[in-house]
Amino acid sequence: MLETRGYRVIACTSGARALELFKGGGVDLVLSDYVMPECDGRMLVESIKSISPTTPTILVSGTIAAHDSEMPADVFLPKGTYAPVELLERIRLLLVRKRGPKRALPLVAAPPPLAGVGAAS
Repeated sequence: MLETRGYRVIACTSGARALELFKGGGVDLVLSDYVMPECDGRMLVESIKSISPTTPTILVSGTIAAHDSEMPADVFLPKGTYAPVELLERIRLLLVRKRGPKRALPLVAAPPPLAGVGAAS
């Protein structure tokens, strides 16, 4: 779904692998399941935030239904309680918040007119 919207997606089968790839750079947002082998989503997000506190993170879970106030992720979504369009909008908003609003190109002033050549005095 994300790729069809123009996002580049890197999929990992474990939190440890995701952290390894994150350390390589080039990741703008992390979307993770809570339950994973080796390193759960909470541990992954805590590690990512210790490296890059401004990287947006989203945790989804089929086992935890309520957001824990100690949850390190920027957004927590219980599986099955949101529409795909809501996930897309949350991702968009987190990325806008991280990157800032699009800035208009600076206006370029027109060059001053050339002084008259051979003007009569």
